[in-house]
Amino acid sequence: MKKIKNIKNIKTKLTVTLGYLLCVAILYKLGASCIFESVLHIPCPGCGMTRALFSAVKFDFASAFHYHKMFWSVPVLYLYFLFDGKLFTNKLLNRTVFICIAAGFIVFWIIKLCASL
Repeated sequence: MKKIKNIKNIKTKLTVTLGYLLCVAILYKLGASCIFESVLHIPCPGCGMTRALFSAVKFDFASAFHYHKMFWSVPVLYLYFLFDGKLFTNKLLNRTVFICIAAGFIVFWIIKLCASL
C-alpha cells in the first residue's frame, strides 16, 4: 500500500469527504429515500448502504450485513478515492480488487432484486 504523504490534493479530498458525509447525515435524518428506487420502483445497488454504515459505526456488524452485504467495501473504496485508484503498486492487483468489489455489488443487487419479486 502507498504512504499517506503520496496522496495528491489531500485537503480537497478531505473537504469533499466531509461535505458528502454532512449531506448523507442530513438526508438520513430527514428520512429521504433512494431516488433510484422512487423513480424505478426497484432498489439500487447501494440501497441499504447508509443504514449498514451507521450500524457498522456502532459495531453492530450483524445489522450492517443485513442492510447491505458489501458495507465492508466502503473503506477500501475510500482508500482508492484517496490514492487516485492506485491503492497497491501492482496495477493488476488494483484492478482485481476493484473488479471483485464491483462484482460483489452486482451479485448482491441481483439477489436482492430476485428476493423482492
